[in-house]
Amino acid sequence: MKTFAIPTREQVTPENQAIFDTLTKVVGRVPNLFAVFATSDHALANYITLSNGKSSLRAKEKEAVNLIVSQVNECAYCSAAHTAIGKMNGFTDDQIVEIRKGGASFDAKIDALVKVAKSITENKGRADHQLVENFYAAGYTQANLIDVAVAVGDKTITNYVYALTQVPVDWPAIPEVK
Repeated sequence: MKTFAIPTREQVTPENQAIFDTLTKVVGRVPNLFAVFATSDHALANYITLSNGKSSLRAKEKEAVNLIVSQVNECAYCSAAHTAIGKMNGFTDDQIVEIRKGGASFDAKIDALVKVAKSITENKGRADHQLVENFYAAGYTQANLIDVAVAVGDKTITNYVYALTQVPVDWPAIPEVK
């Protein structure tokens, strides 16, 4: 398989250079996976628009979805990235590992969210009906379920880009979870 080089700022379009500049200001660097998106003239901007779109899910809830989807899709890059981001959103190391294993005994509402997101991912959108009912019983709405589907899609995109490119993981190492 042809290896993907990680483009530098000078190697991308002026539009992507502007995004690189913003990422550097916000994150302190351009993460390798975002840089490889810039191999396309449009993919990075399109992805960031999707990822930063409004949602009925709180940031912590989105991170729980990001963690379980990345685990199900076996994405080492996104699992590492969202472990770091999950900590920034208030999850402990133990909570992150538990979410990656498919549950959240520390919070019944997040547990229902993680379980439904896992089912959506594993079953290609055909979530287990009982898990959807449990999601609603935990206090979520139909609007929330649609936003979970969007969050699963968002994370699946990055999981697939990593699977295709195998760029080096430039986030802190994390424990393996089975």
